[in-house]
Amino acid sequence: MRIAIGSDHGGYHLKEHIKKYLEDNQFQVKDFGTHSLESVDYPDFAKTVAESVANGEYDRGILVCGTGLGISIAANKVKGIRAVVVSDCYSAKMSRAHNDANILALGGRVVGPDLATEIVKIWLTTPFEGGRHQRRIDKISDIENQYNR
Repeated sequence: MRIAIGSDHGGYHLKEHIKKYLEDNQFQVKDFGTHSLESVDYPDFAKTVAESVANGEYDRGILVCGTGLGISIAANKVKGIRAVVVSDCYSAKMSRAHNDANILALGGRVVGPDLATEIVKIWLTTPFEGGRHQRRIDKISDIENQYNR
């Protein structure tokens, strides 16, 4: 699986931890930055990662900022992206099983490294259930298409 990853300065340390986990487990990872603790603007990284997922270059994306909130809002502006902020294992599972989320957003100041690893593992291994949930995803896409022409 090809994973695009990115963060701002508030998520830098957690991004690096997650990147190591992914690489150690044979995922193909592209780090879109940031590459230091220097203050940067999270929308820049959200856009780059989201576009790489939306255009099919990467299968899924992982974004990290201080809370996961701002970076997920920015990512969700890209057509075709379903970014979710997750801070527990159950939500990680449901975001994939029911919502077919294609970007996981985490808060570097909210989620510790061990929990983040578990969340990522669950999120990457949980398949989308389809069925009645696909109908709902289609309705989300209809809304998106209505406003993003």
